[in-house]
Amino acid sequence: MSLNNPFKTVLFGFAFSPTLKINVLETSRIAHFFGAKLILLHVGSKSEEKERKIHEILSHIEHKSLEISIEWKTGKPDEVLLETCKSSGIDLLILGAVQHENLYQFYVGSIARKLTRKVCCSVLLLIKPSEERVPCKHVVVNGLEDEETPFAISNAFYVSHALGAKQLTIVEEIRQKEVAVDVEDDKSLKRVTILKERLKNREDSRIRKILKSIPKEFLGELKIKTQSIFGKRGYSIGHYAEVVRADLLVMNAPKKIGVMDRIFPHDIEYILSDLPTDLLIVRKTN
Repeated sequence: MSLNNPFKTVLFGFAFSPTLKINVLETSRIAHFFGAKLILLHVGSKSEEKERKIHEILSHIEHKSLEISIEWKTGKPDEVLLETCKSSGIDLLILGAVQHENLYQFYVGSIARKLTRKVCCSVLLLIKPSEERVPCKHVVVNGLEDEETPFAISNAFYVSHALGAKQLTIVEEIRQKEVAVDVEDDKSLKRVTILKERLKNREDSRIRKILKSIPKEFLGELKIKTQSIFGKRGYSIGHYAEVVRADLLVMNAPKKIGVMDRIFPHDIEYILSDLPTDLLIVRKTN
């Protein structure tokens, strides 16, 4: 898979909900900007009425040259989506939901948790699709120290370039325990301030090394910012994305679940429980 085009085949799992039309219009728009083939998959029975409805919606998409195929499969939604992503060589799985819509828990609740841990590709969770295009202006990506972070940042640059974003902010989440000094007087306050500055400089240096590998065509006139945040990973970046009104949050895919993950929530669980904006969870495909 080339970083210059990481999302060549996109799968959208859809249900016949009140938001189907705007989700299809938004998904087709994204696939067009990514130069991707779009597969629409309905997990459920096929009928003439359903076929008529989906084709009627597709007649309204903006980019008529987009390569689209429609598939119908039965079974448990999470199992069918997982199998299809693997068998069809999917690069990006898109799931659409509106936070206050009945299907929100269906797609962004338990199923999203299973998929983000088990699926073989990246996942895009849409919580604010639009019938008319709303330009993506600001993308936020995690810059935490992890072997997969350079890949996530590279994807964030690609998406920013493809969608025409104006700003990309790389958020360096630094665990509060790394500044484990009790502030009791001016001397200890000064120690904490110096320590935070050293940690920030360390993180900035690490990010600068990653940025050297970004293809020049992805940079353009994009405004690039780094932001250090001290706090709980996952929760902190989600809160930051909400405060700055980011249009898209990009995160590393969670590691495979283990015993400790069942006891202590993973970073991304905080975000999934209260999505601040559209969320792209990046995973390398084989």
